[in-house]
Amino acid sequence: MIKSYVWKPDKQKRLHDFDPADTGTFKSKHEVQEQIEKLKEELDELQNKLFAQKQYSVLIVFQGMDCSGKDGTIRKVLGVLNPQGFKVVSFKRPTEDEAAHDFLWRTHRETPARGYITAFNRSYYEDVLITRVHGQVDKKEAKRRFASIRHFEELMADHDTVVLKIFLHISKEFQLNKIRQRLDDPAKAWKFDPTDLAEREYWDEYQRAYEDVFEHCSDKQAPWHIVPSDHRWYRDYLVLNIIVEALRKLPLAYPKLTAHSESKVEVEDPVQE
Repeated sequence: MIKSYVWKPDKQKRLHDFDPADTGTFKSKHEVQEQIEKLKEELDELQNKLFAQKQYSVLIVFQGMDCSGKDGTIRKVLGVLNPQGFKVVSFKRPTEDEAAHDFLWRTHRETPARGYITAFNRSYYEDVLITRVHGQVDKKEAKRRFASIRHFEELMADHDTVVLKIFLHISKEFQLNKIRQRLDDPAKAWKFDPTDLAEREYWDEYQRAYEDVFEHCSDKQAPWHIVPSDHRWYRDYLVLNIIVEALRKLPLAYPKLTAHSESKVEVEDPVQE
């Protein structure tokens, strides 16, 4: 199932080939609710092993247009994780200090240590997306950055970090409806940013920029997953499957107590009455 949502370079695909309203073989969230709960339970157990073993780490990169649901996905899908071994990092406009370094500097500092899971709400990919759409970098510089990103992800893989890249794919109509809902709901109106409407004018340019990203930076080691997100329940179901399947492939196990450790354990005799 997951394979059909992976971007495979050189296959002449475009984003419009992926239906943002796709729900697979399901027609409603009720059909997957039980599976979602089971996947969450399995994710919890897999994280426990990952944290205890301290051999592998997981970086989950979330990208998507405004209103694609990055915050909601992290909250609903990864809310089951123990915060002791999990963190979320959001990347906004670079600070003066960050802009004075190479474009990967601020993200490299936030990559997960062994045993940990980190979710990036936007990421280093912004430096080959918004910068290109607004003409801050040209095509030649973008290609250099694509190469740097591939090397960066290879470096993380060499240090036992699994990199999962997820693009939350929505339609332009869905985005507009979400913006309207935010304005009509006092509990969500604070999320509205006038720049969202301004960026919406560049929708087609962003689609092409994302396609370029997927074409240059989706490979067997760290593929891009195009997750249809017009239906939030299917988005959550699919993202859970992607993460759980990746963790299943790791040889995770609870560490065994060594003879040396056992020799240090002192067991007190029960108190005699």
